[in-house]
This record gives sequence, structure tokens and C-alpha cells, in this order.
Amino acid sequence: MRLKRRVLGALISFASVFLLAGCSSEEFRGVGFTGNVSSVNQHSFTLWQGAWIAAALVGVFTMILIIWPAIFHRKKDEKFPKQFQYNIPIEIAYTVIPFLIIAVLFGYTARAQNAIKEVSPITATDVHDVTVNAIQWSWQFTYKEAGPGTTVTGTPAQPPTLYMPQGEKVRFKITASDVVHGFWVPAFMMQIQNIPGVENQVEFTANELGTYPGRCNILCGRQHSQMLFTVKVVTPAEYQAYIDNLKAGAGA
Repeated sequence: MRLKRRVLGALISFASVFLLAGCSSEEFRGVGFTGNVSSVNQHSFTLWQGAWIAAALVGVFTMILIIWPAIFHRKKDEKFPKQFQYNIPIEIAYTVIPFLIIAVLFGYTARAQNAIKEVSPITATDVHDVTVNAIQWSWQFTYKEAGPGTTVTGTPAQPPTLYMPQGEKVRFKITASDVVHGFWVPAFMMQIQNIPGVENQVEFTANELGTYPGRCNILCGRQHSQMLFTVKVVTPAEYQAYIDNLKAGAGA
């Protein structure tokens, strides 16, 4: 009996430390992410947290089911243990409970995905249009507002910078010139494939000023690891100044 209490106390302490430790920082609570960096985060952050909480609960419950019989139901004598052919309530439970968990996660995933995939009409005037073309092994960024001849092209040695205005919607047209690549900005919790001959689209808003690393996350060739870029979120005024500089450079 004393051993049982010690084991239960240890399990409760472990669970308490695990839960309370998350209160130390937002990033720890978000398992590596924060919730307001972009509009994508606002849709997917709680889903990300919920998935980890569900996984943790299932993991702890499974661990208890494994440890409990190993400690408290060990063989005590030479009697042949009682045999059970089946247990209908338990079998129903371990069929229905996982189904409910998956159904709930699926529902929240579908809702977040639909919100993230929503793109403004082509006639919208409050959206900035940027074309992201992937090449082996770098990126090309074309800003519609800057006009023709203003494409920014990077190289593995000099990764390009993608500018975004804080708090304003940007619609990205995603393409590739050669093979399949992956346009990935980890801090924004978003990734979309660059496919040759296909134009994918994604639209989101960057909410916080700062510089964020981006990269290709699909193995695309010999220099895949060097296919990097930087996203720089600036004020709308700074963004307009950058566009004006691109225009001036194209006209020079």
C-alpha cells in the first residue's frame, strides 16, 4: 500500500511539473511558436497547442496503463492467473475514444485550413501582390506594385530578403522554374509548395515587426540546404519606401 502511494505521488508530481512548467514563457507553452506573429498563427496556434495537449494526455495515460500492471500486478505465487477472453466495455472504449480524439482534431484542422487558404478576390485593392518563384537554388521575389523589371533574385551565397508591411495583407503567388520546392517560414507556421507549371496562392498578414528566417523544406537538389531567404516585416511607410527604391532602380 505504501509503495502504491509513492508511485501515485510521483506520477502526480510529474504531471504537475509538466503542466506548470509551461507557464514560464509563451514560446514554451506554444511548443516553439507564438500566437500572434502572423494571421496564420492566429488560426493554427491553438490547434497546435491542442494537438500537443491531446498527445501528452494520451501518452501519460498509456504510460500509466503500462507501468501500473508491471508494478502492482506482478506474479505473487504459483497459481495460474485468471483468464479473460474479452472485455466488451474496454474494447468499446479503446475504439471510441481514439475515434473521438481524431474527429475533434480533424474538425479543428479543417476549420483552420479553410481560414488559412482563404484568398481575397483578384479585384481587391487592399492586398499587396508578390510572386515567389523558386529556382535551384534560391528565390525570386517580384512585387506587383514595383512594376516590371523589378524582380529581386537571390543566390545561395547571397540569400534574398522578402519585405512585408506590418498589419497589411499580402497575397503570394507561388511558382517554380525547375523542380518542386517548398516556401517555408517557420515562425509564421506556414508552408506551401512551389510546383513547376502550377500557381499556388496563399495570403496572410505579418503582425509583428522583425526579421524571420525562411527556407526550402523539400529536398530539391545538391544545394538544397543553402536555399535560404529572410522575411523582413517593416512598417507600411518603410515598405512603400522599399517599393519606390525598386521602381527607381528599374528606371535607372
